[in-house]
Amino acid sequence: MTKNEPHLARLAAYAETMMNGEMVEQFGAICSRTGADGAIEVLLITTRETHRWTIPKGWPIKGLKPNEVAEREAWEEAGVKGKAKKKPFGYYTYLKVLDAENATPSIVEVHLLEVEKVCTKFPERKQRTTEWLSPSEAAMRVQEPELKGLLARLIEYPIR
Repeated sequence: MTKNEPHLARLAAYAETMMNGEMVEQFGAICSRTGADGAIEVLLITTRETHRWTIPKGWPIKGLKPNEVAEREAWEEAGVKGKAKKKPFGYYTYLKVLDAENATPSIVEVHLLEVEKVCTKFPERKQRTTEWLSPSEAAMRVQEPELKGLLARLIEYPIR
């Protein structure tokens, strides 16, 4: 697996695992707000290890519903607070790199989160870069085709 391979080529090696339902599950948030010009903006963050663009996401947390996990991850990874919708907006798959030699396919249940507050101090602020973008610019920056599609849906989707 090389990071220069297309996303789907990297996942192809795990096709049998995915077909057997042996994927790990995560919960993520597409964080949005209305910009100064009245247009919708979405927040992307960089991953800690590879510095590629993505959305806040994390592992299930005992006692929390999926949308609540999405809210917590948005706070910890991006410094934003708000309410995530209970109903998933969609799903995407990617290869979660666990260490230098191990990776596992992951499916991310994505929830829309309307940002109410942006904080400058948050747990992972020194480990990540954050940037507000139009949905189309955000879709161009992420690697995962299904996540690109979810972000592109925001161009027409009434978030509020």
